[in-house]
Amino acid sequence: MGYLNMNLSENEFKVLATLNGGSVASQRDLAAAAGVSLGTANRSHRALAEAGLAAGFDLTEAGRAALEPYRVENAVIMAAGLSSRFAPISYEKPKGLLKVRGEVLVERQIKQLQEAGVTDITVVVGYKKEYFFYLEDAFGVSIVVNPEYASRNNNSTLKVVEHLLGNTYVCSSDDYFTVNPFEPYVWKAYYAAEYAEGPTREWCLKTSARTRDRIAGVTVGGSDAWYMIGHVYFDRAFSRRFVEILDAEYDLPQTAGKLWEELYLDHVKELDMRVRRYEPGVIFEFDSLDEVRAFDPHFLENLDSEVFDNITRTLGCAKSEIHDVYPLKQGLTNLSCHFRTSDGEYVYRHPGIGTENLVDRAAEVKAQEAARDLGLDGTFIFEDPVRGWKVSRFIPRCRHLDPHDDAQLARAMRTAARLHAADVSVERAFDFYAEGKRYESILLARGSIDVPGYHEMAADARRVKELADADGAPACLTHNDFFHLNFLIDEDDRLSLIDWEYAGMADYASDFGTFTVCCELTDEEARRALAHYFGREPTPAEVRHNFAYVALAGWCWYVWALVKEAEGDFVGEWLYIYYNYAKRYLGEVLRLYEEAV
Repeated sequence: MGYLNMNLSENEFKVLATLNGGSVASQRDLAAAAGVSLGTANRSHRALAEAGLAAGFDLTEAGRAALEPYRVENAVIMAAGLSSRFAPISYEKPKGLLKVRGEVLVERQIKQLQEAGVTDITVVVGYKKEYFFYLEDAFGVSIVVNPEYASRNNNSTLKVVEHLLGNTYVCSSDDYFTVNPFEPYVWKAYYAAEYAEGPTREWCLKTSARTRDRIAGVTVGGSDAWYMIGHVYFDRAFSRRFVEILDAEYDLPQTAGKLWEELYLDHVKELDMRVRRYEPGVIFEFDSLDEVRAFDPHFLENLDSEVFDNITRTLGCAKSEIHDVYPLKQGLTNLSCHFRTSDGEYVYRHPGIGTENLVDRAAEVKAQEAARDLGLDGTFIFEDPVRGWKVSRFIPRCRHLDPHDDAQLARAMRTAARLHAADVSVERAFDFYAEGKRYESILLARGSIDVPGYHEMAADARRVKELADADGAPACLTHNDFFHLNFLIDEDDRLSLIDWEYAGMADYASDFGTFTVCCELTDEEARRALAHYFGREPTPAEVRHNFAYVALAGWCWYVWALVKEAEGDFVGEWLYIYYNYAKRYLGEVLRLYEEAV
């Protein structure tokens, strides 16, 4: 029958692969081991024997040769991602290196692959990549670095190993299999799946009405459905076409944020992948700390984590009390997560990489202690002045301040006035003009600044700074990130001003300048804000001095936005917003000072 040049049917493959195991003594044994009915086992066995691929319950040389196209060649373990949903543990080490039920996740998976005869294993790393390097010596795997792990989704991981894709297992480093799912021979490309009874938010699989078990599409969410979970297998045909698609679409802007699965589903009609069904309790993917604790109740107690040590030491609680842990929206400089104990809800802030060069933590701590004592920030509990980690109270169902509501505008300005009147000083100084010049030096290091009108605007900023300094206004403790998103109002209408990283000694008008620009106040709203700040109508000298800081804040953040755009970051409409405030108020303030002479 020429089986060496033909594809085996699924049932013929199952029977042939079972015979290769060499432990079958009857048709019933064969059917049970192959996972098919007795009748199917009999028919497939007879056909294989007639083709010269089987003799009794043994394979012939031709049978072994017929299996070779189905041999698994290698495995790729994806371990490059940030695992942000597993904060705060992922702040310290990659999720795949966590120890669950006494075994490191990625190590257990490598061992299972090797037990199945898959010894050519590549681990693709990115985030905290150096933590994985030991696997080369310990397990004989290869390491490949994904340089784009932070800027692209996991399609970039497959891109760096596309030359390795053939008959390949594609795995995630953080999966846990209670039973080894890997095999030395596989019939066709497949995605592992588990059945969800009732509603689920998982990616639910739709199969073809014409071809048994072929994936025809996916719905995000569903009910009583098989959903995607765990490992995947690419056969050579799938790999060849997928790599062609990946190469053709990789540089398209819309591809960067896609999972590789989304790219596959975009072309599902031309990529033959089947569903491989697994019973519940075989495949575990842990998307949260509570999920892994449900699987391994002793996980936290056995976890070597400085983050959890910090939390327990600060709050005086046990690790076992910490639950409901999930990441919060990440800021530009820090990572934060929510957690709960029996005493309430909290936020743990983990300082971002390089922030030790940007933020004076000792000044931040002193400013926050002052804000707490003044009743301006009810969230602050503790911050390490050296390391920069912080524990704060979480405010559930809070809202941000609305700067365009006059009553709330007045409240913000009264907060600024109370802060500025406090008898508190810190070592850190803050100056909008100096900050803007620092950003300008970064631009100049990249080459000349040829943005039309830039140098004229910079000269106006210098002149406004000189005039504002000549006013002799007092320096005081200022927040310097003073805008509506840093005001949290709880259900009892209590207000907290948060995020004191840039607090320092500065001209009192700095906070007004930030607030006006970053809240996009109109001129009328800004003038009302000044009246609220002073508790009276401001003098002409006070008006021009404060608006000088609107101009300087706009110019500073405009230059910052130019730097970010030059570095490849997308600032969006804020570049124009900052530019507009700088352009408008630099000219207006210079006119006001000239008229005062």
